[in-house]
Amino acid sequence: MGKPRVLYWFRTDLRLHDSPALKAALDLDPAVLWPIFTWDPHYVYRVKGGVNRWQYLLDCQTNLSESIQKLNAKSKLFVLREAPQTLFPKLFKAWNITHLVFERDTDAYAKERDKAVIVLAEKAGVRVITRSGRTLWDSDELVAKNGGKPTMSITQLQAVGRKVGEIPRPIPAPTHLPDPDDMPVEFKQDKPDTDPDLNAHHRGGNDETYDKIAGPNGDFAIATLQELGFSAAEATTPHRGGETIALGRLEEIFSDEEYAATFRKPKTSPAAFEPQSTTLLSPMLHFGALSPRLFYWRAQDLVDKYGKGASTPPESLTGQLLFRDMYFAAQAAIGSPFVQTLNNAHCRFIPWHLPSKAEATDAGDVAISGEYHVDSPQAEKWFQRWKAGVTGFPFVDALMRQLRAEGWIHHLGRHMVACFLTRGGCYVHWERGADVFEEWLIDHEPACNAGNWQWLSCTAFYSQYYRCYSPVAFGQKWDKKGEFIRKWVPELKNLDEKFIYEPWKASKAALGKASVKIEGDGLEHKRDGTYPTPMFDFSERRSVCMAAMKRAYSIGLYGNDDKVKDGTWKELFEKAGETEMEGLDGGNDDDGENADDADYKKERGAGAGKHARSQSTATKEGPMDRFAKKLRT
Repeated sequence: MGKPRVLYWFRTDLRLHDSPALKAALDLDPAVLWPIFTWDPHYVYRVKGGVNRWQYLLDCQTNLSESIQKLNAKSKLFVLREAPQTLFPKLFKAWNITHLVFERDTDAYAKERDKAVIVLAEKAGVRVITRSGRTLWDSDELVAKNGGKPTMSITQLQAVGRKVGEIPRPIPAPTHLPDPDDMPVEFKQDKPDTDPDLNAHHRGGNDETYDKIAGPNGDFAIATLQELGFSAAEATTPHRGGETIALGRLEEIFSDEEYAATFRKPKTSPAAFEPQSTTLLSPMLHFGALSPRLFYWRAQDLVDKYGKGASTPPESLTGQLLFRDMYFAAQAAIGSPFVQTLNNAHCRFIPWHLPSKAEATDAGDVAISGEYHVDSPQAEKWFQRWKAGVTGFPFVDALMRQLRAEGWIHHLGRHMVACFLTRGGCYVHWERGADVFEEWLIDHEPACNAGNWQWLSCTAFYSQYYRCYSPVAFGQKWDKKGEFIRKWVPELKNLDEKFIYEPWKASKAALGKASVKIEGDGLEHKRDGTYPTPMFDFSERRSVCMAAMKRAYSIGLYGNDDKVKDGTWKELFEKAGETEMEGLDGGNDDDGENADDADYKKERGAGAGKHARSQSTATKEGPMDRFAKKLRT
């Protein structure tokens, strides 16, 4: 029997350093090793992704391929265009493969796909080897040590982590890779079903992703945006991906020992730009261009060396990685319902506006990605204005415009816009916001995205719904002059800093001096030199939302309750008097971690200045409108 002929399947581990799975492949002492990536149609068509993230992924693939070639000029990252479930049985036979090796994935779809691939490999007589490497600890081991339960706090994660054992130290990158062998692809290519294509609106050109299994030139090259049907002009992010950049950035961060050792996330500014105030390594972690264990141990070793004054979890750099593991382990325990309310036993049911549509599947009812019921025209208008960055609240708008253009915003900025959309103003379902983040973020991680939206909407992980970000005071805390707003909301770039966060309070003279008018909603008939009126009186809407949250908490339903599934939850809320939605006085303007100490009374007048919107009597536009007594028109 000859030496192993190994197919190494790269997925979310686009690096050579600290790769337990790649080490396992090389430990076989193979005669042949093919490093491959194959375009899975599920991610091409069924998962939303903006062009910025596609560009970042291609950056990571290109850099990995170049690194492989430096180790072996005959090799590179060989990219194939077919679903792994149909491709691999043909490759096993055509390339005479003996071993398939890959890093384990933790996402619900990927786990099911990998089970199917393993069965196919076993039928073909191919041995499969997998290793954990995407997280600090193996997520499945954490779940097992936690009695099958999800980790719902950092404290729980740390306790369970101690049972699993110490976080493994990173291993070095290989210094040599075996040659590949011939790669015949004369077999028939199975073309995927491209309908529905959740990214169709981004494809301005012809989608040629699956035209040829080895790419347009038959050389297994990295795909281009054009091949995928996207326009390079739409890739507007300044952030570039790749292992080389990631490791360089890591060195830069830890060269400033004081910054890295005393890093406290809540003390970093969401308004900082050029440079940003945080590491911006999250997209590298998502695509696997950077090992989380390497990051962790560089930080932990520095903290141990630094001693007194060093930061600790959850605020520290290591704390940010622990949060990531917490969400990954929670998803591993809960499964596919983790990213939705329906059937999620750990997510509180709140009767938000714009609830998701659902469909029956073999795995139970699931939310349909991006599809929802417009129960309230007013809430739909608010959602569209939030998404477009024209809410009339400049700090919110600046963050949303940065997100769309760059594919990234600061963590506390994400807190701000998430709270505003859900329990802090619009009372729109957190799944709507998660959909937008899924599409636009270059660092979108299904587990972290769903977990953070549940946290900020106070449906899971966090319950202090009475702590609420102010769209005025929170930004002022970090950037009193409004430089961040001036960059991203150029309509207001000449406005006096006294009004930059509340332009509706500016006099006609101040607005005239700044050459801007406050009018319209920013969506229809928008004219140059204008900025929209605020969507609502924030103080009033906050009180309305807070009262609704209090009522929902007292009723105490979760996503897996029968009353949620059969719709009888409505009776409970009606009996509880929820049709009135009386607002409550009080509340706190912060991020749920006392990050904003601004005086609440100062914000009582938000939206009540010269350009305030007049109050009107609410009209019933749908069943969810029972949760909003007063609407601003």
